[in-house]
Amino acid sequence: MANAVDARRRWFGLFYLLIASGMLIWGQTILKDRLHGLGFLLYWLVCFGFTGLAMLTALIDLRAVRRRTRQAQKALLERTLADIERAEGDAKDAGKRAPRK
Repeated sequence: MANAVDARRRWFGLFYLLIASGMLIWGQTILKDRLHGLGFLLYWLVCFGFTGLAMLTALIDLRAVRRRTRQAQKALLERTLADIERAEGDAKDAGKRAPRK
């Protein structure tokens, strides 16, 4: 289940993605004729940086989700095995108490 850390990480990812998208749109429309030389290079490097931050945030979130899923699967397997062992123990106990014909 998602917690506050997951929500914050996803909000940061969304923020980075929105900034990169906005910069892309502005750079291709409003600022297209105004960006030249070093300004052009710096603008697109910053846009690329925000895109990279969005991707990095997504990869970190993916790793966290995988880790949480792996832990949940392990806990489920352990609980299932414990239930099976308990059921076998109950069946053996019931067999000892039941009179044989």
